[in-house]
Amino acid sequence: MKTHTSKKNHGYKHIFIDLDRTIWDFERNARETFMEIYHKHQLFDHFAGFDEFYDHYKEYNETLWKLYREGEVKKDDLSWKRFLLTLKEGGVDDEKLAKTMSEEYLSISPTKRKLFSYAQMSLIYLRKEYKMHLITNGFKEVQHEKIKNAKLRKYFDNIFTSEEIGAQKPKKAFFDEIIKRTGAKKKESLVVGDDMVVDIIGAHNAGMDQVWFNPGHIDLMDIEEDIPEGVPTFEIHNLRELIHML
Repeated sequence: MKTHTSKKNHGYKHIFIDLDRTIWDFERNARETFMEIYHKHQLFDHFAGFDEFYDHYKEYNETLWKLYREGEVKKDDLSWKRFLLTLKEGGVDDEKLAKTMSEEYLSISPTKRKLFSYAQMSLIYLRKEYKMHLITNGFKEVQHEKIKNAKLRKYFDNIFTSEEIGAQKPKKAFFDEIIKRTGAKKKESLVVGDDMVVDIIGAHNAGMDQVWFNPGHIDLMDIEEDIPEGVPTFEIHNLRELIHML
């Protein structure tokens, strides 16, 4: 793993960069959205506080997304069942309310525009130097709405969602397909993302170099996954570092 502070010629021509938690600040935008939903439906009557409600949601959301990536849960079921399971933690078994909250979340969340620090500055620089491609596992209609509202489209030559590709990261098929569609060579391509398994190990298994965006300074030893030797290729803690290393 390398951390760079000076620009070097690595021979890259294509940058494939993740959206959620890499450019678009998912946690801040989601928390703001959930706070609105929590108060609208007076969920404080059922939970000790917002954090209890939100922590339950994140746990179920992560579990269901993993099952979705593995093809064991359908998109529509994922969308509302994460809310129903969360509500049940507060003693509320209401499928109609869960589906309403799901619709509200998918409607409100994409309107949020918070990006990570230095995101736009980095994208402006990278756009001039490289072919830029946005890659995401998120639902296509939601992700395209986020991109539009955050005014990100102008920075990218292509936008690839897993639904449109027909495979989910970290599957090799996803990375092989985006290489095919862009006409890029793997040795000239770099994947930038925050998720060690979905983005980084997935790209590695497909034969592509990676930049692990790690703003929380997570120690690799704390990740409960088998990490291949030499992974990640690079590690950064803020997006400005991309300018210095590329």
